[in-house]
Amino acid sequence: MILEYILTDDAPEQPVKNFLRHQGLSSHFWKRMKFQGTLTINGVKIERAALASVRAGDRVRCEIPEHSPVKPEALPLDIRYEDDALLIVNKPAPMLVHPLAKEQTGTLAGAVTYYYRSKGEPLIFHPMHRLDRNTTGLVLIAKLPHIQAMLTSSDGLLAHRSYLAVVRGRLPKPEGTISAPIRRKPGSLIEQEVHEDGKPAITEYRVLREGQDASLLELRPQTGRTHQLRVHLAFLGHPLLGDDLYGEKSDAINRQSLHAYRIDLTHPVSRTHLCVSAPPPEDFLHLLRVLLGDMLPPWSTIDA
Repeated sequence: MILEYILTDDAPEQPVKNFLRHQGLSSHFWKRMKFQGTLTINGVKIERAALASVRAGDRVRCEIPEHSPVKPEALPLDIRYEDDALLIVNKPAPMLVHPLAKEQTGTLAGAVTYYYRSKGEPLIFHPMHRLDRNTTGLVLIAKLPHIQAMLTSSDGLLAHRSYLAVVRGRLPKPEGTISAPIRRKPGSLIEQEVHEDGKPAITEYRVLREGQDASLLELRPQTGRTHQLRVHLAFLGHPLLGDDLYGEKSDAINRQSLHAYRIDLTHPVSRTHLCVSAPPPEDFLHLLRVLLGDMLPPWSTIDA
């Protein structure tokens, strides 16, 4: 990873550490650069970075070696947004985000790594969140570690994700907040459960349409616990259709009916608002047509 900066003509003299922190680089990045990387100022290698200062017009270059065990794979990528800092892709089902010990191929990590290599960019895969194998939709990816740090606070990810979900039944209120702590279920390596000893978990929901015995919801998680949306909806007594772990299978869809359709965030570099969306895939739309028929809302109204 290589980062380069040129100080503006009005920049005051300051320690290089302070300058880099003002560029959004974390203390973790600074430590990695000191002990593993190379710092040059105007082409001169700096041996004692902690004592170095910079002034107007100086050129600062940071280089840190990055290594990734992910094998690049030439797989299709549905890219919804890209710039020098961010990549947002629309993940299909049943693609994994990361390789598993027994499943190293066919992953989003491999596809993105191949994409970087095809462009001649020495980047590695830095996803800001994960989606389950059978959850479709948008995944936010930081191209560089310091961008990843800028998008994360002590409270979690500084980006708001919105999901579409089809659940069994009709909810008693048109909108609400589910606040129920979640932990791993004892005796299971995968399943989670609501329990008072769990970690705080909060999900906001809004009913978009209702059928005879099913509802289309918009979900906005405020925390990022494993299987949070699936567990919270099952806890309410309205599990996701097609979710065979927390709910029930469906003849109309062969996976959980959950799609990450929108991401809103303040861009970490430009500080402007960024909103990216992706329509649901065909299997999700088929389920909606089966359950809602003419009540299926146009995508444009959902994405508004």
